[in-house]
Order: sequence, then structure tokens, then C-alpha cells
Amino acid sequence: MRDARLTGYAPVPVPGVTPEQRVEVTTRSVPCDGEIATPGLGHPRVWLRMNDGADSVTCPYCSITYVLAAGAGGDDHH
Repeated sequence: MRDARLTGYAPVPVPGVTPEQRVEVTTRSVPCDGEIATPGLGHPRVWLRMNDGADSVTCPYCSITYVLAAGAGGDDHH
């Protein structure tokens, strides 16, 4: 996945275009393989990381948006 700090690019949901599939998660690092959006097809597994201060991240492959649950995500530093 591209690092927005290095490339200036990060996936951004576009209303009316991007699927509005949102998944609530409890950690800032989440794996995505697209199986939620397209069962049986998917995409290569990528790990998505929510930066400090961010409460969501969007997969660049399938556009699923992962949203951090309220009060979660403070103790998953590696």
C-alpha cells in the first residue's frame, strides 16, 4: 500500500462512487483481503494502519472503510 506521506496519495472515499461498506474494528491495524466485498474473488491481503488521530482507513483495492470503534485502538502498538 502506498504511504501517503511519501507519495501524496491515499485512498479517499468519493460519495456516490465508492461503496459505502463500513466495518467497525477494535484495533488501528487491520488486515483486508477483499473477501467482505467480493466473496470468493478478493485481492492480495494488505495490512491497513490508521494513523494517530485518524478513526478510519479505506482499502485501496476494494474501498472497504474500516472505522475504529469508540474507545478502542489505544493499546495495539507494535
